[in-house]
Amino acid sequence: MKDAGAPPRPLLQRMLARSRTNTATTFAVIGRRFRRRPAQYDRIFWLPWTIGCVLLAGLAAIYLDHASIRDWHPVFGTLAEMSTPLGLGEWYLWPAAAWLLVANQIDWTGLGRKQLMAVYNRTSIALFVLVAVGLPGLLTIVLKILFGRARPALYETYGAFSFHPFTVKAIFASFPSGHATTIGSVAAVLVLLFPRGRYWFLLLGLWLAATRIFVGAHYPSDTIVGFGLGFGLAVVAAIVCARLGFLFRSNPVGLPLPRRTVWRMPRSSTAPGNQITRNQPATLH
Repeated sequence: MKDAGAPPRPLLQRMLARSRTNTATTFAVIGRRFRRRPAQYDRIFWLPWTIGCVLLAGLAAIYLDHASIRDWHPVFGTLAEMSTPLGLGEWYLWPAAAWLLVANQIDWTGLGRKQLMAVYNRTSIALFVLVAVGLPGLLTIVLKILFGRARPALYETYGAFSFHPFTVKAIFASFPSGHATTIGSVAAVLVLLFPRGRYWFLLLGLWLAATRIFVGAHYPSDTIVGFGLGFGLAVVAAIVCARLGFLFRSNPVGLPLPRRTVWRMPRSSTAPGNQITRNQPATLH
């Protein structure tokens, strides 16, 4: 037992202790679900999706990449310059990471049921965004280095199909488009969390990906591959979450669907009988 007269531990020590406890509990819950739940994943038609992206990129490379080297109408250029920064991953990764740092310091056992579900859902969404947007972005960086495609700015010197593998320079980082990858991932996240607005999210995502062409940063084939890669990997992350029962539920006829508790909070009371106790940590997850 702790000595009642002992001085309280420094703030940093308390923060580190809570961080270790919350992190260990989170990984323990994930590991337990991997062991206990059957390895059943939603069936998505990955082969048609992959073939479709490859064919579209191939057709774009043959018929559109050369044609994209032109002076676009000022309206397209202006709108593209204004909206293309939304393809930067920092808009989505930093807020998600910031919330996870906050959640890592929360005393989860002291929350009422309604508060607990609200914090839990926000934390699950933040973690999903971090994985669904961050991992495709990292893969894109690797692919850029492997291919080393010259950007449209070097078209007059190298042409549209000039590749310089392992050239770690931004000017040789055209394929695939990192902005389009991020936008594809974000579009998938929105489609998965808000399926009723899926068509609007897809249209907005396609426009934001296309801005990379209008600003002269990428060829059409770069953006098609980037968007398809980001969207597909975000769906993979959602399927894994559904298998584990986090945030999504399996859907035998399409993309995973958000769990009913994500947007509808349970009825709760502040009475002591409705509080989650320290003896019930597993019920949180």
